[in-house]
Amino acid sequence: MSLRVLAVATITLVIAASARPIAHDIPNDVIVHAFLKPDGQRLHLLVRVPLEAMRDMDVPQRDRGYLDLTRVDDALRTAATVWIAREVALYEEDTRLGNLEIVAVRVSLPSDTSFRAYDTAVAHLRGPRLPESTDLYWEQGILDVWLEYAISSDTSRFAINPGLRPLGQRVTIALRLLTPDGRERAFELHDDPGIVRLDPRWHQAAARFVHSGFEHILGGIDHLLFLLCLVIPLRRVRMLVIVVTSFTVAHSVTLIAAAYNLGPGGLWFPPLVETLIATSIVYMSLENIVSASLAHRWLITFAFGLVHGFGFSFALRESLQFAGSHLLLSLVSFNVGVELGQLLVLAAIVPALNLLFRFVVAERLGTIILSVIVAHTAWHWMTERGARLLEFPLPALDAVLLLWLVRAAMVLVAVAAVVWVARVLLRRKAEGPGPAEAGRYVREQVGRSVRL
Repeated sequence: MSLRVLAVATITLVIAASARPIAHDIPNDVIVHAFLKPDGQRLHLLVRVPLEAMRDMDVPQRDRGYLDLTRVDDALRTAATVWIAREVALYEEDTRLGNLEIVAVRVSLPSDTSFRAYDTAVAHLRGPRLPESTDLYWEQGILDVWLEYAISSDTSRFAINPGLRPLGQRVTIALRLLTPDGRERAFELHDDPGIVRLDPRWHQAAARFVHSGFEHILGGIDHLLFLLCLVIPLRRVRMLVIVVTSFTVAHSVTLIAAAYNLGPGGLWFPPLVETLIATSIVYMSLENIVSASLAHRWLITFAFGLVHGFGFSFALRESLQFAGSHLLLSLVSFNVGVELGQLLVLAAIVPALNLLFRFVVAERLGTIILSVIVAHTAWHWMTERGARLLEFPLPALDAVLLLWLVRAAMVLVAVAAVVWVARVLLRRKAEGPGPAEAGRYVREQVGRSVRL
């Protein structure tokens, strides 16, 4: 009896020694590759994750710490269950999918390229495993997982909440959706994006981008300082409406143009725009300090608004992947969100400035003090961003740049024509009817009196 107990204890110790737990630091950058394909009443999710992101696992090992590929399947399925299947949430319409099956798991070499396409990834997961003699450490391997979910129809609209943030300090998910009609849409998700609707309805896309625009304007300190410079000398409703509307129309034009790839694609362009945004704040501040005429401020605001629109487009560029088939609607919705944020900021700034200039400091002195502070901040931004801009070589005057310049000139001419017509109409409305109109009006009234 004692010999049997001793034998069992010995076998247990041998197994425990050969299955040592893997525990290490959280990796800095983790890249996850995934395919999602609805097919009939099954939804296929293929995921590739570095094994180094799977921590605290009991892994069977052989000599020199290599994976024991003859007994690694249970560890791989445990890793796939704990780190992927339990964390990823998939939705059909608004219903979370719960009936899933782990179809296959594989450990792959870092050099494996099967996840470049969905078909090769499926073939790899259905194919043979690595040879048992392969020398591979856990931290060097890659985990490939094939999950299947039961769905009602492959024509449904799907959403995903990846839930893979615990894998690393920074997690990037390269997800490709393959639709039943053969199209493929690519997404790049970062860290914890929440629920991402892969084919949103129009109202879902609109709501997302209104929220995005609202958040962006409230978090963009440079855009807020530009608004402050506009508001300091202009606190009457009529002038504010004209100036803010001019700014909104201008940044809408360039934002939409950039979304349709009508802007330059050179690496020098983003730092140029950021430098010009800082320059616009400095200019507006100096204009407030010297007490320049405000009659044409709406025109200057329009010109700088064109620059700020490109700045908005840089922040929006990554989010456009969530627009689905509603690109133009999403752009308009983003602008609506920006406008709502601007109105909220103005609703807070204007009363605060009125109280400041009434009870704390004289308006002229207060305008100078606030403008100097803003100009000082923007000046540092301008010099820092300008230094980064100078690190890029000057753009070559090639056909691509010439084409963009022609397009930009055409847009500016069209915008200038609209502005000129609007200005003429406003001037005529302010001046009242001219002599011809007044004479015709008098003749009509006299004729009406005679008939009576």
